[in-house]
Amino acid sequence: MLALVALVLVHGVVRIGPATPVCRVGVPCDKPAAHVVLRFTSGARSVTTRTDAAGRYRVALAPRSWTIHASVGRAIRPQRFVVANVRSQVRDIVIDSGIR
Repeated sequence: MLALVALVLVHGVVRIGPATPVCRVGVPCDKPAAHVVLRFTSGARSVTTRTDAAGRYRVALAPRSWTIHASVGRAIRPQRFVVANVRSQVRDIVIDSGIR
């Protein structure tokens, strides 16, 4: 008999920064990562989603350890995370744009 694995709704906001070469005090130096493709991998499994104009995303993942890859930027935080066996989980993501 096959065991059914309940998927978890993982959602959050993705921000990218710095958005400009010079950051100013009192002015946000990052921005929503609009229309970025996120790829979540776990072993041989891969699930892809895209952020909306406000940098929001949502994806259904099985409870286990996942690695995140983004279609833009130099680095991503967190790069790895564990999906808990719950109904939904918030996971905000930050992408380093590489602008210096």
